[in-house]
Amino acid sequence: QVQLVESGGGLVQAGGSLGLSCAASGNIFAIESMGWYRQAPGKQRELVADITNGGSTVTGDSVKGRFTISRDNAKNTVYLQMNSLQPEDTAVYYCNAVTFTIPRDYWGRGTQVTVSS
Repeated sequence: QVQLVESGGGLVQAGGSLGLSCAASGNIFAIESMGWYRQAPGKQRELVADITNGGSTVTGDSVKGRFTISRDNAKNTVYLQMNSLQPEDTAVYYCNAVTFTIPRDYWGRGTQVTVSS
């Protein structure tokens, strides 16, 4: 089992910045990758960014050039730095971890990000 606890988020004006963090605990040695997804009201959950144990990243097209994912393996924590936020970035952001021992997804509870125009 893997537990994920998110922090950060909140309300920001358009053009502003926010940072999210997600700390993993439990069977952390089974984690292959960690990342962030988001879900806006009435929309499907979508990938924001993902980072593997080796540091390879994937970033969603809608946030490329504005959002940056990073991780601190010593702290078992993944970060998402969000710059130039726009109202369309408003969503609940979920931390995700994928394990390789028994392939499955783990999810955090989510944190609300609201961008006002």
